[in-house]
Amino acid sequence: MEAQSSSGMLLNRKRRRDGENNGETDESERLLKIPRCTVHPAPFADELEPADGKPYERVSMEEAKRGTPANRPVRVYADGIFDVFHSGHARALMQAKCLFPNTHLIVGVCSDDLTHKYKGFTVMNEDERYDAVTHCRYVDEIVRNAPWTLTPEFLAKHRIDFVAHDDIPYSSAGSDDVYKHIKDAGMFAPTQRTEGISTSDIITRIVRDYDVYVRRNLQRGYTAKELNVSFINEKKYHLQERVDKVKRKVRDVEEKSKEFVQKVEEKSIDLIQKWEEKSREFIGNFLQMFGPEGALKHMLKEGKGRMLQAISPRHSPDSSPTREERSPSPTFRLPFFTKTSPPPSPLPQHSGARGYLISEDDDDEDDDEN
Repeated sequence: MEAQSSSGMLLNRKRRRDGENNGETDESERLLKIPRCTVHPAPFADELEPADGKPYERVSMEEAKRGTPANRPVRVYADGIFDVFHSGHARALMQAKCLFPNTHLIVGVCSDDLTHKYKGFTVMNEDERYDAVTHCRYVDEIVRNAPWTLTPEFLAKHRIDFVAHDDIPYSSAGSDDVYKHIKDAGMFAPTQRTEGISTSDIITRIVRDYDVYVRRNLQRGYTAKELNVSFINEKKYHLQERVDKVKRKVRDVEEKSKEFVQKVEEKSIDLIQKWEEKSREFIGNFLQMFGPEGALKHMLKEGKGRMLQAISPRHSPDSSPTREERSPSPTFRLPFFTKTSPPPSPLPQHSGARGYLISEDDDDEDDDEN
């Protein structure tokens, strides 16, 4: 009993936690239920359920263009090989689908045996061609192993109202135009051919550049045996690939060097312009300092005047007193003479010597002479 009660409590707790996160879980479940893609490949005619027992009645061109009921679409048939399915095929099927407002497009794809007999070898096998057409969005139904020439029994079996194809006569199987009887019956709906693109054009490109594509596949890991290439040709292609790599490297180096030279030229032009500006400024400053009327000349003139003024003697004024008129100045004795030293003998006045007695007036005169 205790075990049952504990388990019941655990379940209740779990339910409460689930109830708290109920909003998040509902949102995530709702997002997961949204279909991510509603487009499906077109079904094959032999896999569909047979139509009802109503007799087959065709609609006229006027009725088809005016529009038919939703439960009675206009059944348009377009056939072909569809080898290496490309945009030209898709455009033709798009035109056939858009012929009338309410169109059910049936596409017939011929088998390998029939195609190899009347047209030639194909790149893709019949299963690959069936699969390529079934994934085209304009196609509603596919007929495998379609006949080369359309018979009344085939048209009645698939309840076909109109046959869509380009208006160019298609000569094959001993006939100048395999759609001539369809045109005479008023069941032909012409479409426009896309110029510049076809399976034959694509194969021609590959054959024309055979060596390029062989080297491409060898580079991607295919063996020479898978490509049906001999040993010598394999080595030749590898050598060509190496030579091309060297050429590409040289070309890249040349382009980079051209870019580098261009950048250097741009920078050199900027440097030259800046150098010219700086040189003009330097020359101007130099002329202002050292030119004929520069600041240095004025400085030298001023310095020369000051030097001449400093070294030239001063002229005494005429009214200055003479030596006799000056007041006598007190005499003093040099400190290195003592009282015991004998008095010096007097010298004549014209010699200019005054003995050892020096007065302040003599100092003034010496200063004037200097």
